Amino acid sequence: MGTMTIDGRKVEFTDEKNVLTIIRKAGINIPTLCYHSELSTFGACRLCTVEDDRGRTFASCSEEPRDGMVIYTNTGKLRKYRKLIVELLLASHCRDCTTCRKSGECELQALAHKLGVREIRFSNYKEEHEIDFSSPSIVRDPNKCIQCGLCVRVCEELQGIGALGFANRGTEAIVIPAFNKKISTTDCVNCGQCRVFCPTGAITIRSNRSDVWDALSDKNVRVVAQIAPAVRVAVGDHFGLPKGKSAMGKIVNALHKMGFDEVYDTTFSADLTIMEETAEFLKRVEKGEKLPLLTSCCPAWVKFITDQYKDFIPNLSTCRSPQGMLSAVIKEYFRDPEHGKGKKTVMVSIMPCTAKKAEALRPNSVTKGEKDTDIVITTTELIRMIDEYGIDLAKLEAEACDMPFGFGSGGGVIFGVTGGVTEAVLRRLCPDHTKESLQIIADSGVRGEEGIKEFSVDYNGMEVKICVASGLANARTVMERVKNGEAEYHLIEVMACRRGCVMGGGQPTRAGSRTKAARTQGLYNADNATIIKKSDENPMVQELYNGFLKGKEHELLHNEFY
Repeated sequence: MGTMTIDGRKVEFTDEKNVLTIIRKAGINIPTLCYHSELSTFGACRLCTVEDDRGRTFASCSEEPRDGMVIYTNTGKLRKYRKLIVELLLASHCRDCTTCRKSGECELQALAHKLGVREIRFSNYKEEHEIDFSSPSIVRDPNKCIQCGLCVRVCEELQGIGALGFANRGTEAIVIPAFNKKISTTDCVNCGQCRVFCPTGAITIRSNRSDVWDALSDKNVRVVAQIAPAVRVAVGDHFGLPKGKSAMGKIVNALHKMGFDEVYDTTFSADLTIMEETAEFLKRVEKGEKLPLLTSCCPAWVKFITDQYKDFIPNLSTCRSPQGMLSAVIKEYFRDPEHGKGKKTVMVSIMPCTAKKAEALRPNSVTKGEKDTDIVITTTELIRMIDEYGIDLAKLEAEACDMPFGFGSGGGVIFGVTGGVTEAVLRRLCPDHTKESLQIIADSGVRGEEGIKEFSVDYNGMEVKICVASGLANARTVMERVKNGEAEYHLIEVMACRRGCVMGGGQPTRAGSRTKAARTQGLYNADNATIIKKSDENPMVQELYNGFLKGKEHELLHNEFY
């Protein structure tokens, strides 16, 4: 325990790692552009500089707290200093703000307004760089980069990929892939976390909104949407709804108003995934081969394995992701002339994930020579489309999804959080559905924000060893231990993004710790409010298996990664 004086107020501290954290705990939100609490300290932007009682200035993000420190956060000298920093950043920055993809959400733009930067006294002599459109998931514009290093650190420290790095020095410094390659030719897994952490428009989502508008304008096309679980607890942020509150019914209403012919819930195909993946898991356990089973719902994780752990490709579940399953089933459903009625079906997938854009383009995301998912848009793109149409989401009444693919179990809803897939599998394996049994599963170790969770459950007298990881750096740790014989599991669930899809690369970015927790709890609340908790008890799934899907299970619900 220590005490420091901040702007004349005594503030106690304990184990905070830097002065900045203590200042923010005291309710003073001094600006930063290069700092993030989940990443290593970089100390590059200097916006968090403070002054002590001796007139010494220092970056608060890299200063260890000491008992008795006297800190000033808003002196005249500091205000001028911060304003000059922002002016210099803008001087070497593309300032086409009105057409920037990040306009209105750019942290540099917001700081310029906040600090009163109204003119730039310096000329921009930086070389203009080519914009990288090579990725199906993100767009890189080096001309808007401020060298904060957040994308470099998140890619290396949280994701363990290292697709981006610094090149050159001084005014020539630039963030690029190694040897200035296109991002699509690197080990990038399309997770989009670099975009989440980027404070400017240097890395943004590859938008497919215009493709959706074009489809909606074509009267000869049936436009069908599917909505992933994590989308419903993030859309409301933009429209003033309580953090983490499910807006699913309002989203369905908005999509119908915008012209979508059918709106379905991806939790339905999450239930299909559990049915197929559980059966596959039990078969592998019985035969004692291709273990551990690696989940295949997350496309960034699948690409990580297929690129970097090729020996474990046979361990990947052959199940398509919920997006892939539902798109394939819907396309097959409307191939029937009775359902199709002469119209072409365009499948639009609304996802929290930028990697889903890449998944839709994979060669194995095709059935009968036709793409399963035609267009993927993210939560952020959906928000912009709702704004473009002029809909006030907060004022809309809730509507139900369309049938027959509009209803999922609680087990399908929690796919959006880390551990959700495993919990749904355990529910499927459980012989009953009492509250006590479901609570035992929830308390087994499957829930929580830890990057790596290891636990065991009993199944018919057998100890089933399970690992749940989120964040690919954690996944690499797990896979290295398995590869070296240091750990042994029956099932490994991985989501590329920390905390799961609720914090996917396509979600709204201004999300602090309370928002992250609220999104997770929002999905658990939606699960609690769902009558059917187990995928195998979804009557629509059972009807599908007994009718339309019979004999087509493997063709529509499975694929191969090698």
